[in-house]
Amino acid sequence: MKERSAQNILSTNRRVKVALWSTGAVLLVFIVLGIYFSREPDIFWINHSADPESAVVGVPTTDTLIRVAETLLDKPGGYLTNDKMPPSVFLDNIPSWELGVLNQVRDLGRVMRDDYTRSQSQSKEDADVAKGAPQFFFNNDSWIFPATESEYRDGIEAFIDYRQRLIDGDPDTQFYARADNLREWLSQVEKRLGSLTRRLGNSVVENRINDDLAGDAAAEASGSQPDTFNVRTGWFKVDNIFFEARGTAWALVHFFRAAEFDFAHVLADKNAEASVRQIIRELEASLEGLSSPMILNGGGYGLFANHSLVMANYLARANASVINLRELLDQG
Repeated sequence: MKERSAQNILSTNRRVKVALWSTGAVLLVFIVLGIYFSREPDIFWINHSADPESAVVGVPTTDTLIRVAETLLDKPGGYLTNDKMPPSVFLDNIPSWELGVLNQVRDLGRVMRDDYTRSQSQSKEDADVAKGAPQFFFNNDSWIFPATESEYRDGIEAFIDYRQRLIDGDPDTQFYARADNLREWLSQVEKRLGSLTRRLGNSVVENRINDDLAGDAAAEASGSQPDTFNVRTGWFKVDNIFFEARGTAWALVHFFRAAEFDFAHVLADKNAEASVRQIIRELEASLEGLSSPMILNGGGYGLFANHSLVMANYLARANASVINLRELLDQG
């Protein structure tokens, strides 16, 4: 009886050890995969003709939009926002990064549909662009029936068809690189960067004065307006906003580089090439590698860094250059 009891104890101990080792191995695999999945993609070079005089206007922007969207889906770990399995379900930084990229893809796709591919406000829209742009507005966290990835890939395919028609010289396929069209996109960028800068700055701000109706004595709101707003970012949301800003900056670096090629004559006419290069420089600086294993949220003049304020500084400088560029394009 004693021998059998001892054997049972040994067997139980073995099972416990096996279970512990197995759990540890699984956790180790999840940690390694989580680190791998959390890597931000590198910046890639923009495809354009080696001879600028023979380049097809619109191909750099269209090709860049396609490649940015493909990177969103095909980067390490794939598209994570709609994942329901570990370790992806426990990761929130890269899904926030994906949201930043997706917002820029949506904005550029909409401008391409409404402005870049149309000569006038009442002209016919391009069929492929009109088909592809709305696909990116599909729910970004749909897991199945249909999956988000399948909808976004349909959008990519539509833009690939449009790009090919541009390259083939189809007379019904156009891309209008005009100053007024570029201004429309810049106005979208300005709003996105302005909002992100404010949200990043709220990492240290408790409240703000209500200035929503300032500057217009006749302005009214639909409801009562408080004197101040509580805007402090929650501790668990600081890193999410930070990585959304990183994703935004990553996408915009590519889109502004593409705009340098497609709108080269417009920028040269306004002597605005330096403004675009300055925007790109600020955005690239915001994407420098992180030395800290976590996003720090120290006080403005505290002992520890505040990564949100650093990012806000770069985006605010980029946004100031965007505003200056848009005003420059407004001039005759």
